[in-house]
Amino acid sequence: MSHSQAKIHRMFELIEPIAAITFSEVPNEAFLALGMRNYWDGYFAGRAAPLGLAPAEVVHAVFYNFADGEVARHIPWVWGKITPQEAIAVRERGSAAALRQRIGDLADSPGLVRAADLTTRAAVSAPTEGRVLYAGLRALDVPEEPVARLWHAATLLREHRGDGHNAALVANGIGGTEAHVLLALSLGMKAEEFGRVHHLPKAQLAGVVDGLRGRGLVDADGGFTDAGRETKERIEAHTDELAAPAYDVLTADEIDELIAALEPIAATVAADD
Repeated sequence: MSHSQAKIHRMFELIEPIAAITFSEVPNEAFLALGMRNYWDGYFAGRAAPLGLAPAEVVHAVFYNFADGEVARHIPWVWGKITPQEAIAVRERGSAAALRQRIGDLADSPGLVRAADLTTRAAVSAPTEGRVLYAGLRALDVPEEPVARLWHAATLLREHRGDGHNAALVANGIGGTEAHVLLALSLGMKAEEFGRVHHLPKAQLAGVVDGLRGRGLVDADGGFTDAGRETKERIEAHTDELAAPAYDVLTADEIDELIAALEPIAATVAADD
C-alpha cells in the first residue's frame, strides 16, 4: 500500500543514523587494522564492496557526489589489501558492534527484533531496476543476528533511497558537486564552508557556484534564489517518492509500529554523535 510522504520521509530520518553507524570509529578501526591507510580507504572499501572489483570510474558514477579523482585515490588500491568479500564481512561485523555498543540495553529488546524484522521486509522488497548500489547489497546474505540485521536492512534502505536521489539529481540536471552546494545552501551555509567540498580548489568550487548562478539557482551573494530553493525542494520530494515503493509491503499499522520501534533506537544513536 502507499504511505504518506511524511511517513516515508520520517523513515529516512530514522534509518539514516542507524545505517551511518558504519562510518564511525569501530568499523574504521577494523579497516585500519587490515592495512587501510586512512578513514577514506575503509569508507570506499566497505561501501563499494557490493559492486565487486568495479573500476574507480564506475564507483565514482554510482556514488555520484565525489569530486573528480577522489575515488581513484582509494579504488583499486584497497583491493590490493582486502577483497570485496572481506570488506563486506568487516563492515558488517564492525557496524553491528558499533550499533550494539551505541544503543546498550536496546540491543536486546523485543522492540529491536521487531524493528529488524519489519525493516528487513521493506528492505528486500523494493524494485532494483536502475538502483545499482541497492542491487549489489540485495545480492548479499541478510544477517540473522537482530542488531546486524537491523543495520543491514537500514543500509539497504539508505542506498535504495540514495540511488533514487541520484536519479532525481540527474533528472534535474544537478551534478555531484552541485548537489553538495545546494545542500550547503539549504543548511544556511556558504559552499566554501561546507565540509564535503571546502577542501576543493577555490577556483573549482567557484566555477561550480558560477554555473548554478548562470542557471538562476544561486544569487549574486552565493545564496539560494527562489528557483534554487524550489529545485532543491523538488529534488527532495522526488527522492521521497522514489523511496516509497520499499514500504509498500508494509500495512499502515506496520509502518506506524516500525516508526515507533525505530524512534528510541535512532534517538539513542543520534544522541552520541
